[in-house]
Amino acid sequence: MPRFSIIVPVFKVQGYLRECLDSVLTQSYPDFEVVAVDDRSPDGCGAILDEYAARDERVRVLHLPENVGLGRARNAGLEQARGDYVLFLDSDDFYTPGLLAAVADRLKSAEDPDILVFDHVRTHWWGRGGPSDASALLAAAGQDVFSLRESPQYVHLFLVAWNKAYRRDFFQEHGLRYAPGLYEDAPVTYRSMVLAERIACLNRIGVEYRQRRQGAITKTPGRKHFDIFPQYEGLFAFLEEREDLAWARPLLFERAMDHMLYVIAREDRVTPSDRAAFHREIRAFHRRHCPEGFTPPEGPRGTEMRLLASSPYASYAALRGARGVRRLAGAGKRRVAAKVSASAQSAWYAAHSRLPLDPHLVVYSSTHHAGVSGDPAAIHAKAREIAPQLRGVWVVREESVADVPPGIDFVTPGSRRYHTVMARAKYWVNNVNWPGSLVKRPGQVHVQTHQGTPLKYMGADLLGKPGARHGFSVPKMLHRADRWDLSLVANRHSELVWERAYPCHFTSLRTGSPRNDVLVDAPADRGAAVRARLGIPAGDTVVLYAPTRREYRRGGHVDRIDLARFAADLGPGHTLVVRLHPSLASGTARGLGLADLHGRGVLVDATDEPHVEELMLASDALVTDYSALMFDYANLDRPIVVHADDWGAYAASRGAYFDITAEAPGHVSRSYRELAWLFASGTWRDEEAAGLRAAFRERFCEFDDGRAAERVVRQVLLGDSAGEGAAVSIPRAADGSARLPQYS
Repeated sequence: MPRFSIIVPVFKVQGYLRECLDSVLTQSYPDFEVVAVDDRSPDGCGAILDEYAARDERVRVLHLPENVGLGRARNAGLEQARGDYVLFLDSDDFYTPGLLAAVADRLKSAEDPDILVFDHVRTHWWGRGGPSDASALLAAAGQDVFSLRESPQYVHLFLVAWNKAYRRDFFQEHGLRYAPGLYEDAPVTYRSMVLAERIACLNRIGVEYRQRRQGAITKTPGRKHFDIFPQYEGLFAFLEEREDLAWARPLLFERAMDHMLYVIAREDRVTPSDRAAFHREIRAFHRRHCPEGFTPPEGPRGTEMRLLASSPYASYAALRGARGVRRLAGAGKRRVAAKVSASAQSAWYAAHSRLPLDPHLVVYSSTHHAGVSGDPAAIHAKAREIAPQLRGVWVVREESVADVPPGIDFVTPGSRRYHTVMARAKYWVNNVNWPGSLVKRPGQVHVQTHQGTPLKYMGADLLGKPGARHGFSVPKMLHRADRWDLSLVANRHSELVWERAYPCHFTSLRTGSPRNDVLVDAPADRGAAVRARLGIPAGDTVVLYAPTRREYRRGGHVDRIDLARFAADLGPGHTLVVRLHPSLASGTARGLGLADLHGRGVLVDATDEPHVEELMLASDALVTDYSALMFDYANLDRPIVVHADDWGAYAASRGAYFDITAEAPGHVSRSYRELAWLFASGTWRDEEAAGLRAAFRERFCEFDDGRAAERVVRQVLLGDSAGEGAAVSIPRAADGSARLPQYS
């Protein structure tokens, strides 16, 4: 029998689940079991759990036949528990190192109490928070063991399941179970605390309590928050049956009132239209269960409790409103200016959104309106081919207008027609974000294609990399990403990263990358045509060199190799083609010799080529460092060499989701000497390179089958259930915006 049973209910947290499980399984104290309950999760959580169970016998997985919610999922796990103590851990949170050893030691010193309470810290999406409100109480408890009747101040400990270790026999003896619905923690926490004869505390942070930017159902406005009333009704029905617990009624009544008043005041929980009804429910609960002689606490919350006994909702609203006015009055000019700006934006939106949406209008943009390229271009081309009824309009900035292909309709940002198109288009397709000034109307669908598979940190993951995010605001970026409805992915790695890096409401679609269709199904002569256009001699072996930018160097460019030397060392019959990162195209990098080398015919500078796919088709091998281009190139099944002479500096400054030098798509060079040798010896295309490439392709080209663009057009733009796979259904809220079932 293990010392601990750790019950982990799981639902739609695939972006966080591995971190949660790893935090448990890497604990220094080994005597535990994990009972993971897959609550019919619609994403990849079930497979992740099975993977962990297959490699660690301490993990047992229970797959529920239907979704039952957090409380009943915990109950199901409890039925399978065998440990002396039961701990609950939410699957988007994680343990701090050494927690279980500390819990085991404290339980031993306290001689196995009924409940042990430990501390937590809130981990916000922008960084770690400060100490919890319980820290002082836990510190004051020291090594004492007490009951709540003796020490009623401990009723203020955080009323959740996951900051406690419960003696399993105690939990079973008293029939403690979680009820369905929100706020299920409250009745079990309070009931167990009043029943426990021996409670101990551990003044140690044990759980990183993740404050998800979006997705927590407790922070999603709606009628579900009325669940708080049956939860507390159940608790007080129990209390009123137990005369021996009469002492606890005033204590828990105050906590119930405080909790309900806290909920009604939160704009992210109770909507304004429901607030009066919610207040009536609080007053009804107050009438039914207020203990005789109850004295409200001092302060504003006590005033609100007094009003419940004698005044209607209008009095409460006036009190809360007066506080809001005082807060606003002290906010300063900055907040006032922000409100004026928001009002102006709302007025603009109202003026341009009076006409109905055009169901056949699709607006496209790529790389900050740089031109017609990437995934949006592939989707547009396929739509013109198979759905001519759809009208595509591109947003292209002024300096790129000359490069727009003939026959492509376009608008320039800020123009009058631009505003009309953005307001009326049914579909927005982009590989970056639209400007924050645009407000997506209800019913519009934002398709986010991204710009490839992520190796380097993106989105919210950049919060810990201040150098990498210098010059832009992560919160503003995520605010723009809130408009996404659909996120296209080429592999499961990308799916997990995007859901974690962009904690917003969207649906991931395993479509593959549309721009890679050409790499899968390209005509055999297309690469030759590109070579001829670039002036590459027929029969040459073409090596494409595509470095990425460096955040640790001002300007972003670092010369990692001597290009002239590399071109010479490749020898006769070889052509070196250089493609700088798009962000460096107009920078100083070309002034460091690239333009001169191109002019002298030493190499081909292809940085300005609008379609990088054509350069890939024209090449025989890719040399890169950490560019996402390698994930696309792998579709060609041609050799890739990773030149990683500064991997440590790059990973430290930008951050990376995995070590590309350990999981490379081919051979890795750590110096120019190694790079030159790989080509001189022929090693760059040996059997080992082919094996590494095959494993890499299997992992990262999973959904690229040459039909990604068609899949997007048929299933998203046309809603064609007759196409390959089922049509995409976008769950929507009452306002028409995309919403997904969430779980906390």
